Amino acid sequence: MTEPGAAPFLRLDTWLWHARLAKTKSACAALVEAGGFRLNRQPVTKAHARLRVGDVLTFSWQGEVRVWRVLDLGTRRGPASEARTLYEDLSGA
Repeated sequence: MTEPGAAPFLRLDTWLWHARLAKTKSACAALVEAGGFRLNRQPVTKAHARLRVGDVLTFSWQGEVRVWRVLDLGTRRGPASEARTLYEDLSGA
């Protein structure tokens, strides 16, 4: 999706589904709406939040804080190997 003069974006819940965080898009939306997600350090509870390449997403997953930089928006929900190319995990090391 694009707007005139703006960088392309994707809904946060759709991108999380592409990145295989949950099995369904509605489950991804529920995770975001439950709270605990930050987009570029700002709390976000709206599944329709606009995610762009370069954004940093911080959230808790399976007892660990994850920090991901968005590298690509993706065009589909592909295999796990493809999903891992959508982000850079900054929470390691």
